[in-house]
Amino acid sequence: MSLLETIHGPRDLDGLSDEQMIALGAEIRRFLVAEVSKTGGHLGPNLGVVELTLALHRVFDSPKDAIVFDTGHQSYVHKLVTGRQDFSALRLREGIAGYPQRSESEHDIVESSHASSSLSWADGISRAFTLTGHGDRSVIAVVGDGALTGGMTWEALNNISDDNTRRLIIVVNDNGRSYAPTIGGMARFLNSVRTSHPYRDMHLSSRAAFDHLGSPARAFYRGVRGGLHGFLSRFTNNEALYSNLDIKYIGPIDGHDQAAMEEALRQAKNYGAPVIVHAITQKGRGYEPALHDAADQFHAVGHIDPETGETLETSKGPGWTDVFADEIVHIADHDRNVVGITAAMLRPVGLHRFAEKYPKRVFDVGIAEQHAVASAAGLAFGGLHPVVALYATFINRAFDQVLMDVGLHKAGVTFVLDRSGVTGPDGPSHHGMWDLAILQVVPGIRLAAPRDATRLREELREAVAVTDGPTVVRFPKGPAGTDIEAVERLDDGVEVLRRGDKPDVLIVAVGPMATLALDVAERLADQGIGATVVDPRWVVPVPKSIIGLAAEHRLVVTLEDGIRVGGIGTRVRQDLRAAEVDTAVTELGLPDEFLEHASRAQILEDAGLTPQVIARDVTAMVLGSKIPVARREAERATQAARD
Repeated sequence: MSLLETIHGPRDLDGLSDEQMIALGAEIRRFLVAEVSKTGGHLGPNLGVVELTLALHRVFDSPKDAIVFDTGHQSYVHKLVTGRQDFSALRLREGIAGYPQRSESEHDIVESSHASSSLSWADGISRAFTLTGHGDRSVIAVVGDGALTGGMTWEALNNISDDNTRRLIIVVNDNGRSYAPTIGGMARFLNSVRTSHPYRDMHLSSRAAFDHLGSPARAFYRGVRGGLHGFLSRFTNNEALYSNLDIKYIGPIDGHDQAAMEEALRQAKNYGAPVIVHAITQKGRGYEPALHDAADQFHAVGHIDPETGETLETSKGPGWTDVFADEIVHIADHDRNVVGITAAMLRPVGLHRFAEKYPKRVFDVGIAEQHAVASAAGLAFGGLHPVVALYATFINRAFDQVLMDVGLHKAGVTFVLDRSGVTGPDGPSHHGMWDLAILQVVPGIRLAAPRDATRLREELREAVAVTDGPTVVRFPKGPAGTDIEAVERLDDGVEVLRRGDKPDVLIVAVGPMATLALDVAERLADQGIGATVVDPRWVVPVPKSIIGLAAEHRLVVTLEDGIRVGGIGTRVRQDLRAAEVDTAVTELGLPDEFLEHASRAQILEDAGLTPQVIARDVTAMVLGSKIPVARREAERATQAARD
């Protein structure tokens, strides 16, 4: 039996020797590479926190002591230690989640995987422990150095330092990266610590010396290590960063030195007041392919060869992100006022090619979406046209800035939202299913949803040409698929993808739902029901031709991969009522629920967004006369009878 197989909970770590702990760490790394290569997931971050996580669970007593991960993608080792060692269905339906999940374990506390919130959680939990008579319980927030670029961490630190009586430990997992190398002044400061001669020399020599010491000598070495680190922290001026916050600082610590990490955490635990433990780690530790990947050190992988790290997935054509990455460069070539902004996701959102060609025109602001959007308003005021590229789920974090800084000021800013709609295995916090409902309430906003790669290029060019208000271009995760040509383009840009032989049903397809809409239309035709399919291209505001087409049909069906509540279907219904068009509307989309991790196809099936289900239900409504006939149809019938 392997060491890992003997670990069913954190307390099983207590009896292991130093040598066994080192062996366990090596075994965990082999396990992660072997398992994650089969399912995909966050490999690099977890390889970097093996010793850190083991030390946490050796020193603290989870779940009595609350451990909060920021962000949760670095929790795989935590899952292994807390009894979840079946990774065969990681991030798949019925398998364990890729982030902490309360339904899996009492050891998981915070499920949200949006960065920079852990210190606020820790502040609240520790205050609650104190007020409810549990002041002996510790709260530990594990936060990456990338998350320190987010404003929430500093808001939380300000409040944490206001009360120095709580057992609150902040572990800064400093690997110099978020997705890619961390940017900004904070990053430069931490990098100076990481690469300073005192820390570097101590790290190299002490690790080698420690490996050759006997047990008594090791115990002595651990005893003096805290003082040595304290001296080095003062020597490198680390403590100055936190001195005015009245928060004790311990570090920097070699995050891969198991004994050093445990000793530092014990000191922090016994201090009885807020403490920052600065651990320097290496993303992708122990896996050569990750260490040689300069882009993101295998932050997140698909199916890969565990030996070489090479992807095993066959190409399905260019992805949506790749299409955007190429087109934004073409646009920038012809318009020097176009600039790019992203929040610590230069490569994932496709701005890296723009940055490579025009490095002074692309700004990575770190994990700071609010700042990105407000800064974009300033760039627009200065005469530029900023393109803010984010994952759709992260635009939620900057809604106030979209509304008040961009919308109110009619700033010419384009938001490009990657991974919109159902994203699948990353679970509820990463589905981009709220943007359509949230953003359309911004007065004057224009929102585009391309159905294919050609339309993405077209609509992106149209978006950056708008100078008197915000524009949005959203697209999903994965391959862009085959282009869908229109049979007709109307005066306001709406494209007719299919004309029904009878004016029974008008299907309004939002973006990539066009493929589904055409399938439904074919099935309806087989039942003798005429169905016209249109792609509005710009879904907000609702184009006038959609109102006109709706007036000619008996039923309107809207299809979107966002939530139904307040979605595009709701907007179409409201605009029809305002135009006194009484055609019935059926709004199809995602339920207002947090959707668990599963494949995109499984989630859409659960929501009833399959051609079979939609065609069956629409057929029942039409043939069963479950929809009212529009007034004009009744009038036409009456007139025909008179004639």
